[in-house]
Amino acid sequence: MQWIWSFYKLILRCTWGIKLGMMNSGNQTALSSPADVVMSGLLRLLPEIRTVELFVAVAIFVGIHAVRQGRVHGLCVWPVVGMLPSLLLALRRHMYEWVTGVLERQGGTFTFRGPVGTNLHCVVTADPRNLEHLLKARFANFPKGPYFRDTVRDLLGDGIFSADDETWRRQRKAASLDFHSAAFRALTAHSLVELVHERLLPVLADAAERRAQLDLQDVLLRLTFDNVCMIAFGTDPGCLGPGLPKIPFASAFEKATEATILRFVMPTAVWRAMRHVGVGSERCLRKSIEAVDEFAYDVIKKRKEEAAAAGGEHGMSKKGDLLTSFMGMRDEDGKPYSDKFLRDICVNFILAGRDTSSVALAWFFWLLNTHPEVEARIVEEVDKIVEEREEAITEPEEDLVLRPEEVKRMEYLHAALSEALRLYPSVPVDHKEVVEDDVFPDGTVLKKGTKVVYAIFSMGRMESIWGKDSREYRPERWLKDGRFLSEPAYKFTAFNGGPRLCLGKDFAYYQMKFVAASILRRYRVKVAEGHPVAPKLALTMYMKYGLKVTLTRRDQHEAI
Repeated sequence: MQWIWSFYKLILRCTWGIKLGMMNSGNQTALSSPADVVMSGLLRLLPEIRTVELFVAVAIFVGIHAVRQGRVHGLCVWPVVGMLPSLLLALRRHMYEWVTGVLERQGGTFTFRGPVGTNLHCVVTADPRNLEHLLKARFANFPKGPYFRDTVRDLLGDGIFSADDETWRRQRKAASLDFHSAAFRALTAHSLVELVHERLLPVLADAAERRAQLDLQDVLLRLTFDNVCMIAFGTDPGCLGPGLPKIPFASAFEKATEATILRFVMPTAVWRAMRHVGVGSERCLRKSIEAVDEFAYDVIKKRKEEAAAAGGEHGMSKKGDLLTSFMGMRDEDGKPYSDKFLRDICVNFILAGRDTSSVALAWFFWLLNTHPEVEARIVEEVDKIVEEREEAITEPEEDLVLRPEEVKRMEYLHAALSEALRLYPSVPVDHKEVVEDDVFPDGTVLKKGTKVVYAIFSMGRMESIWGKDSREYRPERWLKDGRFLSEPAYKFTAFNGGPRLCLGKDFAYYQMKFVAASILRRYRVKVAEGHPVAPKLALTMYMKYGLKVTLTRRDQHEAI
């Protein structure tokens, strides 16, 4: 076909050459034969024909070479720009499924080659052996690294999410002590009950009564945002309430995370230039961070004033929130932590605690919509546990509060949530950087400075890890004799693993189980017909269009 097209173009050019020859010959046309005219036209076009044919030949050669490289490396490798064209095309589709497809073709690991002179080169893996190597066995050799820190620093500063080495260890130790304190546990339990029963359920009841559509993802984000702000800052922003008010801090925080993730898919020099000029996503990021900082520093100022009025930090020690705890600590020089450091700590924990649980619950309710048999088993389990209370239940159904020991016994619900997290992890990808030359267990050679991306979303869909039914939603895979059986962190990486295992994992499960059980015992949740569902490109895997649902009250004795 290529030669036919080339011959066709040659005929056109020769025809045009004939016309030129005839026009130039003027009155001499009669004296020149047609063959002379054709030859004259060909001679005129010969240099052009050679240039075009050379260009076509080079283009064909480059294309064939790029395709052959794609068979070896997983994606077409073009001169200068590397694999960037494939990445840009993927951004217009389902990015995470695209990565999964490449990983499956490449046996679980591939090297992304970005444009020459950029920081887009990285090794992408979904191999559990490699995950155990970088998260545990060789943990010190795989920090977050300067590239990650520089990319997220505007939003996260030097907080625990992006910190390494001694900065990370100091924050981790302090936060771990706080997470296991009696005051912290009391705060989290009390705030969750208050938010669910005094805010969430009334909002759902109103929507059910009016038979109105509700964006359940937005409602859950408001719930967890209020909850994590109480835990981190000790303050209640009031996102979840009648009319679902717009909260500038919450909106700014979400926009900031979206703008930050865009930095990872564009050359560093480009987003830095955009930041310097103040255009595009960088302008949005700057304005969003200004709003986040305004809220954070205002809370810190008020908390310090409260501490002074209460007779110092010891007078505030029973509040239990992270901000109060860190205000009572000292840095390596024995000085109180700066407002900037306190801001970074709290913003990092909001990022970790706000999005993860709410996003996981949104995907969980969406999955239940197409798996009514799973919903039926969850409701049956919750009802049975509540009915086993020693005393008779006298309070109205709306006021019935699930107890911590009851929530803990919900094994099938725990499995159903874990299965949702396997397929739709709240953090779809994570990042490390190689300190010294290393080799993965699968044989991949890692040079110093190499960026490593582990694809958590892809791991949940790999047949080599979960079997032929890897894409099916089947909570039973987590149960043995009716009891929940956890999987290794390097196979199920939704909560990370090794020394960086999520500090709030137990609380996240408790929060999700309490919220899910409280809703499902009272309501049927139906996704609006025709509502599009797709992941959003962000630090956490939001639903791009939210989750529009309708709610109807559940008769406790009615079969599903």
